[in-house]
Amino acid sequence: MFAIEASGLTKIYRRSHLGRVKQTRGVENLNLQVREGEIFGLLGLNGSGKTTTIKLFLGLLKPTQGQVRIWGSSPQEPSALAQIGYLPELPYLYRYLTPRELLRFFGVLSGIPGEKLEDRISEVLRMVQLLPKAGVRLAEFSKGMLQRVGIAQAVLHGPRLIVLDEPVSGLDPLSLRQMRSWMLELQQAGHTLFFSSHSISEVERVCHRVAILREGRLACVLEQREWQGEPGRLEDLFIEVVRGAEEFAS
Repeated sequence: MFAIEASGLTKIYRRSHLGRVKQTRGVENLNLQVREGEIFGLLGLNGSGKTTTIKLFLGLLKPTQGQVRIWGSSPQEPSALAQIGYLPELPYLYRYLTPRELLRFFGVLSGIPGEKLEDRISEVLRMVQLLPKAGVRLAEFSKGMLQRVGIAQAVLHGPRLIVLDEPVSGLDPLSLRQMRSWMLELQQAGHTLFFSSHSISEVERVCHRVAILREGRLACVLEQREWQGEPGRLEDLFIEVVRGAEEFAS
């Protein structure tokens, strides 16, 4: 069984204005499988369909055609959603709360028993190195610290699948290294990770496989062996795919 399996997945946005309907392709005929236990990266230029794909996987959007399965179930089913942890590109976190208060809120929503919740909160805060800041309001946190809180809430309920939308966007070098380390630790602990990014060098360092979207369509899926041992090779492959082989050669 795949962690994620998309078959013919298509999303067409329809907008009506002054009696005219405009159609925009989000993604079209996406066929993709994410294996259990791997770190899978999603690359593409702005507007290529990365965020649409993630929202379809999470059940936040309904497909126009096709289907997606999370561990064999529809993402609309509570049993599937309970196995997903999600960190959006711009997480909205209640700035007047402390990390412990915020995680307690999400823990209750996730149904974590009260006797286990406090221990689990301390565990994930320790993982993201925020336990000493557990009582400080989020309004005082930097972007990197907020990303740590976001990671903590995404893994709080022990999901089998963790989905991250641009998790390294805007982070400083130290925070980048920490994010990379956490992703590898989570994968080694048995989680499956799926994430989109514009940072090809980070994708190159942690991913087992990478999919490249071009104008809403799946252009290719690359295996780690195709770039491993050649720093910068994945970027060359990406540029070749998004521009087209002839333009790249010229």
